[in-house]
Amino acid sequence: MNVVLVNDSARIDGGVARVALSSAAVLAQRGHDVTLLAAGDDEAGDAQRGFRAVFTGQREIADDPNRLQAAVQGIWNARARRALHAILAPLDPADTVVHLHGWSHALSASVAAEAARMRFPAVATLHDYFAACPNGGFFNHRTLRHCPLEPMGARCMATHCDSRGYPHKVWRVVRQAVQLRSGFPACTRHFITVSRYSARILRPYLPAGAVVHAVRNPVEAERRAPADVGAHDTFLFVGRLSPEKGALLFARAAAGLGVPATIVGDGVLRAEVAHACPAARMTGWLASPAITAEMRRARALVLPSLWHETQGLVVAEAAAEGVPAIVPRESAAAEFVADGITGLHFTSGDEADLRAKMALLRTDAGLAARLGKAASGQFWSDPPTPGRHADHLEAVYRRVIGDAARRRAPP
Repeated sequence: MNVVLVNDSARIDGGVARVALSSAAVLAQRGHDVTLLAAGDDEAGDAQRGFRAVFTGQREIADDPNRLQAAVQGIWNARARRALHAILAPLDPADTVVHLHGWSHALSASVAAEAARMRFPAVATLHDYFAACPNGGFFNHRTLRHCPLEPMGARCMATHCDSRGYPHKVWRVVRQAVQLRSGFPACTRHFITVSRYSARILRPYLPAGAVVHAVRNPVEAERRAPADVGAHDTFLFVGRLSPEKGALLFARAAAGLGVPATIVGDGVLRAEVAHACPAARMTGWLASPAITAEMRRARALVLPSLWHETQGLVVAEAAAEGVPAIVPRESAAAEFVADGITGLHFTSGDEADLRAKMALLRTDAGLAARLGKAASGQFWSDPPTPGRHADHLEAVYRRVIGDAARRRAPP
């Protein structure tokens, strides 16, 4: 097959890019003709990546000092649309699939609209909630709570929920209106969801007759003996240091208990997090092998996220190493942690409940060890390795291409 992947970035700068680039490499190794469309410029070269990449030469909209240019690009990126057109023009829709990953940071919905206009089979992985919600999270950044409002309804548009300010919320509403007007998600028939939790939230906003495929995100891990979590006493946070990720909640809980804490990541709350838990060891961002090493030195991973998430990939990565996780029960991550069996649940945003669950594992090393071994057993009983992930993608692609062929055929 010809596989055209669309993602804002061609470097690993988050979970979406990691999934897109991992799948691109494995699909290319299997003999598929893989092309990636991304913003930015070529920093690695096709030989190093293992597949072809086409770049628009643009910055992500948050990094562009020309704010007017960034605002226009984020709403409708004409250069990205032309670039995708050039990639698809020589290809045959009968053996080509367009896989849409992320476009909200640079490429815009113009790429989804162009694939539909050219009548190429397409599938979109719903890594976030931008298919329905203007701020992509069904989350109010002002109240730090889940948002129950109807997306793009009058109350939604009037509510100041954006992390940057109400003018930015207005821009998001305009962008969402253009996205809906251009046809997404209505122009796409096939969607991939990474959890039942996110699928349940997004299903009402997908077009009638949409085909939803459940494909877990891939996890690169080496099978080995579970970590000896009972021998360690450090609680670990891995993620962006931003309000919605709950880094400050974790810092306060760790400081309140007086437990050793390691914080891997960076972000706007770095200074506040350091102040809330002065004893915490803060590493900044680390490469994947170093993060794995930190996991194997931890008593437990804590994912204190305040918003829904779509999966919480770090929880699966910890489970692969035999490290239990403490997660909010009101998030997608809870779907992958059996409470009291492979980890613990706590009430989202509740510092006292989080402290209680951390205290339980601090005082009961045997419980932590049992949870960690069970998490490892559950993960490796059906591991979402990159190879198995590619198997699922190939099956989805064949179905998407076959469905498009049937719909093109004359009655």
